[in-house]
Amino acid sequence: MRFLRESFIVFRRQLRMNLRNPAWVLIGLMQPILYLFLFGPLLKPMAQQLGVANTWTFFVPGMLIQLGMFGAFFAGFGLISEWRDGVIEAERVTPANRTALLMGRLWRDLLQLLVQALVLVGLGYWVGMEAPLRGVVLGVALTLLVGGACAAASNALALTTKSEDVMAPVINVVMMPVLLLSGILLPMTIGPDWLQRTSDFMPFRWITDAVRGSFVGDFGANAVLWGSVWAVGLFAIALWWGTATFRRENA
Repeated sequence: MRFLRESFIVFRRQLRMNLRNPAWVLIGLMQPILYLFLFGPLLKPMAQQLGVANTWTFFVPGMLIQLGMFGAFFAGFGLISEWRDGVIEAERVTPANRTALLMGRLWRDLLQLLVQALVLVGLGYWVGMEAPLRGVVLGVALTLLVGGACAAASNALALTTKSEDVMAPVINVVMMPVLLLSGILLPMTIGPDWLQRTSDFMPFRWITDAVRGSFVGDFGANAVLWGSVWAVGLFAIALWWGTATFRRENA
C-alpha cells in the first residue's frame, strides 16, 4: 500500500505538469492522425496487393504501435529537465521507494498513451475500420505494453546520458530501423526475401502482426501469440532496466 501511495503521489505531480502544458499530448497525437488521413488513403489502391480486405483495419494497428513507440520513447527528455532542475536530487532525500519514482512517471505515460490510442481507434472506426471490440481491447493492451517498455527504457536512458544532445541521436538511430523493419507502414511480405528474413529478428514486427491479427479477430494465430510474448517480455526487461537505473541513481 505504501508503494502504491508513493507511486500515486509521483503520478499526480506528473499529471498536473502535463495538464498545465498539454501541447506535448497534442503533438504526440498529431503524427499518427496525419498518417491516418494523408498516408492511409494511398494504401487503398494497394489493398489487393497487400492481401487485406479493409485498408483501415490493417493500417490503424500499425499506427497504434507507432504511437506507443515514438510517443513513449521521448518521455525521458522531461526527466532530463527534472534532473537538471534538481527535482531528482530533491526526491533522493525523501524516504520514497525508488521504484515508485519510476512507476509514478510510467503511469502518467501509460494514461497519456491510452487517451491517444482511444482517439486514434475512434477515428479509425469513423473512417471505416472494421474490428471486433475484444480485438481492439487486446490490441490497445499490447500497445500499452509496448509504450510502457519504451517509456521505461527512455527514462533509464535519460538518467544514464543526462543530456538531450546524446539521447536524441541514440533514439533516432534506434527508431529508424525499427520503423522500417516492423511493417508498421507496409507489410514486410511485399519486400524482398532478405528484408523479410531480417525483419524476423525484429520483436516489434511480431508485435505489430499480433495487433493486426487481433483487429481482424484471428486470436489463434501464431503471430498473436508470439507478439504478445514479445510485448510482455520487452515490458519486463525495460521495467527491470528502468528500476535498476533509478535505484542506482538514488543510491
